[in-house]
Amino acid sequence: MINTMRAVAIDEHGPASVLKTRTLARPTPNPGEVLVKVRVAGVQLTDAAIREGWVPPGAKIEFPQILGNEFAGTVEALGADVHQFAVGDDVLGYRVLGCYAENVSVPTDQIVAKPSHVSWRTAGSLSASGQTAHTALERLGARAGETLLVHGAAGGVGSMAVQLALHRGLRVIGTASRDNHPYLEQMGAVAVTYGEGQIERIVAAAPEGVDLVLDAAGHENLGTAVDLTSDRSRIGTIVDMALAKELECQWISSDRSAERLRELVDLCATGQLRVTVRAAYLLDEAGQAHRDVETGHGRGKVVLLVDEGS
Repeated sequence: MINTMRAVAIDEHGPASVLKTRTLARPTPNPGEVLVKVRVAGVQLTDAAIREGWVPPGAKIEFPQILGNEFAGTVEALGADVHQFAVGDDVLGYRVLGCYAENVSVPTDQIVAKPSHVSWRTAGSLSASGQTAHTALERLGARAGETLLVHGAAGGVGSMAVQLALHRGLRVIGTASRDNHPYLEQMGAVAVTYGEGQIERIVAAAPEGVDLVLDAAGHENLGTAVDLTSDRSRIGTIVDMALAKELECQWISSDRSAERLRELVDLCATGQLRVTVRAAYLLDEAGQAHRDVETGHGRGKVVLLVDEGS
């Protein structure tokens, strides 16, 4: 078995140009882990934040540090005491770091089986945004019949939140650039344009009020949210931690689990949840992929094709 692999890593924190494709040691699965041959890895704003110097809680950055926190691929080797997966199984999953690589070693409680009719690109980009959106609706106490406002509704997390909320029987209003209105309306949301007069447009779209708010865009949107929703425990952001603390709203981080991921996969497999992949880059183009997600524009997800045929 080859003991090296290609991976995208950083040797220092900085702009997208610090991302380099390297030949590094291939990981060996520990007991309870599997080695996965990665086909597709999702690209997140979180990855860009880590590249610039943010350290996820409980993580340790060791250069050269491979980035990436979600993937899909095929099980290639088993660690000791692994019985629920076999070599050749197609899976998707997550880990804090290490996914921008040809191989990743991951505990079995962080992967689930990939249905054959779910595409590699969908599978590789479902976990992070999907689980964050799912966690947010849970934390905000979303209930059927309520009205949810999503800021940044066309992005990776926003589009997942819109669909999951509609599936639960909520009415959804989503803010987005005008170009993304047809995308949101096709999903079933009421689209509202960003910019001056936004709050008046939201009130017109929800004359009976907004029950809960998820901010996936930042840009002081929490200030708008507190004017629309009296219960600040039902206002959450995945973007602006400092302002959330100041306004006594919720800072929402993803509570990831195989069980949560499996629910999302089932929804994808039955056509009730759709992942839009707006751009796919080769592994050597990781810097370009980071610049893409850092624009803050565009709909859906960005992925790296670790296996070029995926």
